[in-house]
Amino acid sequence: MLIFKIFRAPEWAELRAAGETVGAPVDVADGFVHFSTAEQVAETAAKHFAGEDDLFLLGLEADDMGEDLKWEPSRGGALFPHLYRPLKLADVAWAQPLPLENGTHQFPAGLGI
Repeated sequence: MLIFKIFRAPEWAELRAAGETVGAPVDVADGFVHFSTAEQVAETAAKHFAGEDDLFLLGLEADDMGEDLKWEPSRGGALFPHLYRPLKLADVAWAQPLPLENGTHQFPAGLGI
């Protein structure tokens, strides 16, 4: 199952340069790396990245993260994937820009988002 992480361009550049990251400031504050499912990621973008451009959408295979990935209740009781270790560049299946057009983030077709 693919799960998703939205990074600002400097956060994505840091992961590429260092090979791993403890995440964005919200991840560091919470003690885990936040992810979203295909059903959750558009709402995550609207809620936490409203109006922000220069974002990247990362796709990751949940099964590859093993027991370090926990599914925990969050927004409205929905289960969200949280990673309790640094995110490694090797965890990222793919990444691509997440453009902002007319105030709405444009997700890639074919992902069920």
